[in-house]
Amino acid sequence: MPHKPIRKAPVRKSSPARPATPRASRPHIPGYGIVGEKDGRGLLPWSWAEARFTRGWNYWLATTRPDGRPHLMPVWGLWWEGAFWFSTGEKTVKARNLAASPNCVVAPAHPDEAAIVEGKAEWVPASDALKPLWDAYKKKYSWDMKGTGFFVVRPRVAFGFIEKGELFTKTATRWRFA
Repeated sequence: MPHKPIRKAPVRKSSPARPATPRASRPHIPGYGIVGEKDGRGLLPWSWAEARFTRGWNYWLATTRPDGRPHLMPVWGLWWEGAFWFSTGEKTVKARNLAASPNCVVAPAHPDEAAIVEGKAEWVPASDALKPLWDAYKKKYSWDMKGTGFFVVRPRVAFGFIEKGELFTKTATRWRFA
């Protein structure tokens, strides 16, 4: 079965504006005793989630195969300009899945302080506009990505919580992006 071409994100000559701060609320998780569902006490700030993405080394990327089966793989990547950026080979299962359906989920590999982003992956082809990203990737991983395109996952909705004792029920947060 031929696969659809990868969706391309517009390449900007200047740095894109950072997304507005998302709206925080409690996720709806019946039966878990979430505290402050009505008044929002203990919501985590979006900066908390961004810090987890920035400090992460390995990330989990979940995509969906065309037949509906899930696919979960670790990737390296960067939280850069308010979005998650990663690269993968054009013929990998991840790339083929994203070509068929760009919806995906990404999370740093630290579930005790979970930050989870749902969004759509867009392909950004290699261009000089990615030079700051290539430099940041090389600084982080000591791996030269110059001349490589990247997928970008801009958050649509995100979740965060601290899984320690009773903190989960007090910190579970959902962020919605406009």
